[in-house]
Amino acid sequence: MNQTRRNITAAQLLGNPDYPAISYGGYRTQSRRVQPTVAQLKEDMKILWAMGIRLIRTYNVHLAQINNILKAIDELDREVPQFEMYVMLGAWIDCKNAWTGFEPNHNEESERNATEIARAVELAQKYPGIIKIIAVGNEAMVKWATAYYVQPGIVLKWVNHLQELKRKGELSKDLWITSSDNFASWGGSGAEYHVPALTELIKAVDYVSMHTYPMHDTHYNPVFWGVNDDEIKKTKQEQIEAAMERSLQYAISQYNSVKKYMKSLGVEKPIHIGETGWATFSNELYGSTDSKATDEYKSGVFFQKMRDWTNKNRISCFYFEAFDESWKDSSNPGGSENHFGLFTIDGQAKWAVWSLVDKGVFKGLTRDGHSIKKTYNGDFQKLLNEVETPPHKVLEKIRD
Repeated sequence: MNQTRRNITAAQLLGNPDYPAISYGGYRTQSRRVQPTVAQLKEDMKILWAMGIRLIRTYNVHLAQINNILKAIDELDREVPQFEMYVMLGAWIDCKNAWTGFEPNHNEESERNATEIARAVELAQKYPGIIKIIAVGNEAMVKWATAYYVQPGIVLKWVNHLQELKRKGELSKDLWITSSDNFASWGGSGAEYHVPALTELIKAVDYVSMHTYPMHDTHYNPVFWGVNDDEIKKTKQEQIEAAMERSLQYAISQYNSVKKYMKSLGVEKPIHIGETGWATFSNELYGSTDSKATDEYKSGVFFQKMRDWTNKNRISCFYFEAFDESWKDSSNPGGSENHFGLFTIDGQAKWAVWSLVDKGVFKGLTRDGHSIKKTYNGDFQKLLNEVETPPHKVLEKIRD
C-alpha cells in the first residue's frame, strides 16, 4: 500500500484536474439482487484507472456492492504499484413510509436513515485511505422525488452528526461531508427551497455537491434545445454543436444560480458537480418521438464540453456514469436511465471514449470476458447516420 497516496485529502482531490471523477455502480443485470463480485469490480476499476479516473462516487451502503468495491480497490492498491482510486460514499436518505405503499411523510424520516449513516461511518473508519467524502443523501431534498424526499432539516441533522464525529476524532478530520442534490435543492431555483434549514445546511457541509441535467430539460424545459433559424442551413454536426453548446451553458447557468444564492447568504465554499450526464438512447421523452436528444454523438460532445469546462474552472465533475446499468429501468430496456454509461454493459466503448481505445489504454483489459472495443465497430459514419438533429424552433439566450 502506498501510504503517501492514501494520505491525500478531499481538499486536495476535489477541483484537481489530475484526479478526474465519475459516478459508478457496476451492476450487470436487471436486478440489484445480483451483486457484482470483487473480481468483476476489480476489472472495472482497472478500466477506470486506465482512462485516468481517480475518484468514484457510489451509494447505497447497505448493499454488498459497496464493501466489495472497497475490497477491490484495497486489493488492487496492494497488487498494482501505481494504482490509485478514491471514493465518495453516499448514504441513502428518505422519508417515513418511502417505498412502502403508504403515503410518504416528507416531514419525518425513515427509520432506516440511522442505519445507513452508521454503516457509512463504519466503512469510513475501516477504509480511511480510500473513502474521502461522505454524501448524506442522493437527490434526497428535491421535491420532484415525490416517493421519498425529505426536508433539509433531516439532511442537516445527519451532516451535523458526521461533523461532530470528526470533531471527536471518530472520523478523519480531513473527511469532507456533503449532500448530493439537484441544483434547485441548493437554492438555485424556486423560493420554496429557500428555508432556514437549507441555509444552515449550506453552512454545515464542507462543500456543495449539485446535480445538473440539461438532457432532461430537452423535454421538460426546452428553452435552450433546438435548431435556430440561422442554423437551418448548417451541417448536421454544426447544428448539434450549437445545441450542445447551449446545453452546456444551461448547466453553467444552474451552477451559477447556486453560487449566487450561496453568495446572498454570505457563504463562500466550493461547489462541485455531483452528477451530470447525457444518455445515448431513449425510447421515450428524449428519443426519436420527442426531443431527439439521445445518441452517442450528442452524449460524447456533452461529455467533452463538460470535462473541458469543469477542468478549466477546477470543478470536480462526477460524470454520470461509467457503465450502462439495466436495473435502473428494468421494465423498459430502452429507457434512458439504462443508457447513461460511457461503456455498454458488455464493455464496448461508446463514441465519447473511442479516442482512448485508439490510444491503446485498454489493451489487455476486459469486462466479463469482453475486450474493450468501439461501438459501431468504430464506423463513425454509421454512427452519424443514426443521429437526429434537434427540432427547429426559436430559442432565447440563456441567462444566468
